[in-house]
Amino acid sequence: MVLCVACRRRFADDPRNGFKSAMAQPARILIVHNAYQQQGGEDSVVEAETALLRARGHAVELYGRHNNEITELARAQLAVETVWSSRTTRQFSTSVTAFRPDVVHVHNTFPLISPSVYWAAHRLHLPVIQTLHNFRLHCPQAMYLREGKVCEDCLGHLPLAGIKHGCYRGSRTQTGVLVAMLGVHRALGTWQDKVTRFIALNEFCRAKFIAGGLPADRIVVKPNFVDFDAPPPSTRAGFLFVGRLSPEKGVATLAQAAAALECVVVKVVGKGPQESLLNGVRGIEYLGGLSADEVRTRMCAARALIIPSIWYENFPRTLVEALACGLPIIASRIGALADLIEDGVTGLFFTPGNADELAEKMRWVSDHPAQMAVMGRNARIRYEKQYTAASNYDRLMEIYSEAIHAHASTP
Repeated sequence: MVLCVACRRRFADDPRNGFKSAMAQPARILIVHNAYQQQGGEDSVVEAETALLRARGHAVELYGRHNNEITELARAQLAVETVWSSRTTRQFSTSVTAFRPDVVHVHNTFPLISPSVYWAAHRLHLPVIQTLHNFRLHCPQAMYLREGKVCEDCLGHLPLAGIKHGCYRGSRTQTGVLVAMLGVHRALGTWQDKVTRFIALNEFCRAKFIAGGLPADRIVVKPNFVDFDAPPPSTRAGFLFVGRLSPEKGVATLAQAAAALECVVVKVVGKGPQESLLNGVRGIEYLGGLSADEVRTRMCAARALIIPSIWYENFPRTLVEALACGLPIIASRIGALADLIEDGVTGLFFTPGNADELAEKMRWVSDHPAQMAVMGRNARIRYEKQYTAASNYDRLMEIYSEAIHAHASTP
């Protein structure tokens, strides 16, 4: 049997028991994550946070499932698992009994883990932290994007419009399953009652989640981080794009801007369905997928990183990597990007989807190396102030402590 957190806290804090508060000791954290078939930013964040916690003496275990399992399931079974996974509740309960965590930190539950994990944690009297990496709880497509434009039709409503448009993978059936999952768990109060703290990655996203109906008093902000030493002095030249080659990332805008310029090279790192858009484009040097170390080397040699996204990026990990490498950023002025980058200080903005404006910014960057060097120094300073592993760890511990205290205080 698992002792509830409240009971453990009272026992540990009672001086008659001869113990210090359990919060003075390394916490035991059970991380929950449904991994994607193609590793992306969320998977990398989970790996980074797990390593961060273990490096500081915490006992960390992962309850995970992988989307490769989908190929083994019939469609009807997958639909049921998406709404409520009995397999998850059994496996998760076994993990908790063996590991006895202080907190459960959930990253992604879609589709195989399902929201049933929150109920399993609740039955075992455990505080739950949920990091919100995307807008899936309010938008079936998870990005507030439809037909290449920002769409907020489902914000604050059950996303029935998503079924009409087949927003998830162009399928009304698959979108219907996702909407059913959201509808069932909204009706059950899963996110209202079974999650102790939500983590938004920035204030822009926090505001969207509140507008979508999540409880404002339980949404806190903690950004992504990387653990990078200061970049070595080097001569910087050219531009860099790092990310999935898909429509929401603005690949078409990037290709058009590069083609409009002479004597400009954009090195493109990544894979995805829009690789063909880069074939034969003047100024594009396609490098394919590279390791994290190779990406960092490229970032330390480029003059600017380009983030031409057309959706509300939550907090692309490439952004904080660029800041850590002293690399200024040319980005779409959209969503959180407009807050995370300071125009003329750590980077430059252009209108989302406007290839001509992006080309103008790239031309200016090429013609002003001294100003870009200053922006690069500013970028590194911004990283050191806000996005280091040390500051991120401190913030994460604050959130865990708040969640444990709030949960223990709840009848």
